[in-house]
Amino acid sequence: MSENSAAPGTPPATAPGPQPEPIRFFGTTWVDHDGGYGLRRAGVAVGSLAAAVAACFVLRFAYEGLEIAEVGGIVGVLVIAMFSICSAIAFRKTWEGFGARPEDPSREDALRGLKSIGFIGSLLAYFVRSLTEAPGEELRRTEYEKARAQFEKRRSTRTGNPAARKRQKRG
Repeated sequence: MSENSAAPGTPPATAPGPQPEPIRFFGTTWVDHDGGYGLRRAGVAVGSLAAAVAACFVLRFAYEGLEIAEVGGIVGVLVIAMFSICSAIAFRKTWEGFGARPEDPSREDALRGLKSIGFIGSLLAYFVRSLTEAPGEELRRTEYEKARAQFEKRRSTRTGNPAARKRQKRG
C-alpha cells in the first residue's frame, strides 16, 4: 500500500511545528497556491460580486415598496443614507480585517449589526481583495511565517536531552 492511499477526507499527516490557519473558501491552499487556489480566488471574486449585485436588486425592490406605500420622501432618503453609510463602514472594517487582527474584539462585536446592514460593503471588499489575493492571506501568511521562523529558531538552538548527556569527569 502506498503512502498516498489514505481514505478520502482523512486529514494528512501534519509536520511538526505551527500549522497554517485556514481561510474561508480556501482552506490552507493559500500557503503554496495549490489545490485550485486560482479557481477558488476567481470563484470568490465572481461569487461576491454576484451576491452584491443581487443584494442591490433586493434593496431596489425594497425601495420601490416604500415608494408604492407612499411613506414619504424623508423615509426614502433615510433608508438610502442608512444603507450607504453602513455599507461604507462595513467595507472599511472588512478591509481592515484583512490586514490586521482587531485590537478590541468587543468593539468588533458591537459593530456586527452595523456590518450586517452594510453587507454590500463587505461583499465588495471581498470582491476587491480577491482580485489580488485570498481575503486575509497577507495577514495569515505574515503570522504563519513568523511562527515558523520562531519554531525553527527554537528547534535549531536545542542541543538535545540534557538528562541523556554523559557526565564528563573534570580533572
